[in-house]
Amino acid sequence: MPHPILYSLRRCPYAMRARLALLQAKQTVVLRDIVMTNIPPEMLAVSPTGTVPLLILDDSSIVDESLDIMIWALDQNDPNNLLYSEQPDVLPSMLSLINRNDNDFVNALDKYKAASRYHDSDEHHFREQCESFISHIEYCLKEHKYLMGPHPSLADYALLPFLRKFSRIDRKWYLQAPYPNLQNWLNTHYENPLYSKAMKKYPQWLDHREVIFFGGE
Repeated sequence: MPHPILYSLRRCPYAMRARLALLQAKQTVVLRDIVMTNIPPEMLAVSPTGTVPLLILDDSSIVDESLDIMIWALDQNDPNNLLYSEQPDVLPSMLSLINRNDNDFVNALDKYKAASRYHDSDEHHFREQCESFISHIEYCLKEHKYLMGPHPSLADYALLPFLRKFSRIDRKWYLQAPYPNLQNWLNTHYENPLYSKAMKKYPQWLDHREVIFFGGE
């Protein structure tokens, strides 16, 4: 039986969250790691936008939004209950937090990173914009170990790549910033073997067209 195909970019935060969910759901896919400067024609043939992640299912239908890939994977199998299925009111809260991340925080985060890279005078301004969201995350993690409660959720893995990115822009500032709960939360994820699996480096698919299975048991 053929497996779904996942086109991915190792350090893309959206691709990272998709891989994390596939690992959590124990879903096997054929991984095709790419670079954006050399997009495979096979990928463009099914998705002209050429963005990652891109999941091609067994029936040739495509899922081309990272959050949709996460939800698809967890709908197949959610052994660690990332969807908090016994608490129906939690999922809307998760999706609301993810939406705030994807629309407001990511926009400020990209500006903060660019300003830091080019030593722009607006760096502190954009960091403060980020901190309005970071402060909310810190509050959530003060209330419980993970964003939604005592165990990880869809939201934790959806936000992880972006909060990681925030922590790395100005490392010296971050390490002394008043966000100890965020720091502990990130370190907990880094120490999880699943994170290392999600970030493992694979050969570029176009170089060898090697079949690489990812996820599963």
